[in-house]
Parts: sequence; C-alpha cells; structure tokens
Amino acid sequence: MANVENFCGETNKGQGLGAFRTSLRQLRNNPLGLLGAVLVVLIIAGAIFAPLLVTHDPTRIMVGPRLAPPSLDFFLGTDHLGRDTFSRVIMGGRIPLLVALASLGGSLTVGLVLGLLAGFGPRCLDNLLLLVFDTIRSFPGIIFALAIIALVGPSLASVIFVVAIVSVPIYARVVRTQTHALRNSEYIAAELSMGASTTRILAVHVAPNVIGPLLILVSMDVPSVIAVEAGLSFLGMGVRPPTPDWGAMLKDGYDYINQTVWLVIASGIPIVLATLGFTFLGEALRDIFDPKLRKDL
Repeated sequence: MANVENFCGETNKGQGLGAFRTSLRQLRNNPLGLLGAVLVVLIIAGAIFAPLLVTHDPTRIMVGPRLAPPSLDFFLGTDHLGRDTFSRVIMGGRIPLLVALASLGGSLTVGLVLGLLAGFGPRCLDNLLLLVFDTIRSFPGIIFALAIIALVGPSLASVIFVVAIVSVPIYARVVRTQTHALRNSEYIAAELSMGASTTRILAVHVAPNVIGPLLILVSMDVPSVIAVEAGLSFLGMGVRPPTPDWGAMLKDGYDYINQTVWLVIASGIPIVLATLGFTFLGEALRDIFDPKLRKDL
C-alpha cells in the first residue's frame, strides 16, 4: 500500500512538474508574454527592494537643486521641492502594487463568495444579487470613485475601497455564470444524491473549477487598477503628500512642464511599462491556461 501511495505521489508530482515546464515553454515562445513577465518581475522586485535601491531620501526637501536635470548625483533630476526624482520613482512603485494587491484580492474573495451564492442559491437570491451587481455597474467607474472619495476623503484606503467595490460585480458575474453551468452536471447531482452538503459541494467541487479563469481575469485587471490609482492621484484624490506616487509625480511634472520635462518622463514611463508588462503577461497566461476565455471576453 505504501509503495502504491508513493508511486501515485511521484506520478502526480511528475505530472505537475511537466505541466509547469510546458507552461514555461509556451511563455518563452510568446515574445510579448515573455517581455511582460520580465517587466512584471522588474517592477515587483523594484518595489520589494526599493529601500535598497534609492540613492536619497525620497521625501527630503533640498533647497538648492530644484527642477535640476539628470546628473550623476540625481539620476532623473529633482522636482520642484528639490527631492530626488529617481528615489521617488522607485518608492512610488509600491503604491500601485499595494492598491492592486489589496483591492483585487478583496474583490476576488467577495466576488467568488457572492457568485457562488448567486449561481447555486435560490432564484430569489440570484435575482437580488444580480440587481445589486447591475446597480453598482450602472455608475461610471471614475464618477463613482470621485463621489466616494469626496464623501470619505482622499487616502490610500479610499482608493483601495473604490477599486474593490467596482470590481466585485465583474468577478461575481463570471463565477455565477460558471456555477450555473456546473450546477446541472452529473457529478454534482451524484454528490447531492449521496447527501453532500451545499457547503462541501461549493468548496470542493465548484470553487476549484471557477477560480482558474477568475485568477486570469484578475491578472488582466492589474493594469486598469494601476491606471485608476494614478489617475486619482493625478487629480489629488489618491495618496496624500509627501508619499511618493507615480500619479502625484505626473501631476507635479505637468504643473512644471514649462521648466522641465524630466518629471513627466520619469513618472510617465513607469506607468506605461507597468501597464504593458501586466497586460502582456495577463494575455499570455490567458492563452496558456484558458484559451476559450478569449471568446468569452
């Protein structure tokens, strides 16, 4: 018996390793996907090791070198307060990644639970949840964000809350649709006939089958979250000064573009690279793990 279990464990391990290698091979054969993976790794590594990469205190105000061009002392110049732009760009990458991780993680969890309830619950609950989803989605995203932030005040928590609320109906609808399709399958009927509880069916049989496409959608939504966070910070509705942030830096660069263009370039390029990186990687993952999802989007 032990030999059989060891053999089965080794077989499953070998199959998992083979699938992983196949996925890596497919990713290497996709130039845009590989480029996206490299960009994402660099951005995440820069955010994690930001304290080790900065050359100056990103919040330190220096009287002398205001709006200075790039030099050996300041790789990307300085802003209107004399702060080192390179250090602020490196540290500013932490904010959009934090917003994406917290908001999409929260909306994924809530959307999964609500979608399972809507797809497997009684019809009256399904209709009620659909009404809530449609009500939230009926508001334009940016208008909804501005209204919420105007009520509770601009802060990082406000941005995370707004992005999470707007994203929940999207994920919940995807889960609901797939749960409806699985609900009438033969193995679910067999589980019900054997007396399995609804909680067990949802947790063991339904959720693992719907989480894969959901994770792909989340990876493809990261660029949108980065753009929303940068846009709100550009409007003064995001993180508060002096916290380094790409959107706030872009606003400063716009205000002083007649004096120097380096602020706009230094803060705009990371937003573009992060957006392209996560977009390319998300599309590559979609093509590798769920090609049918292309037709559903």
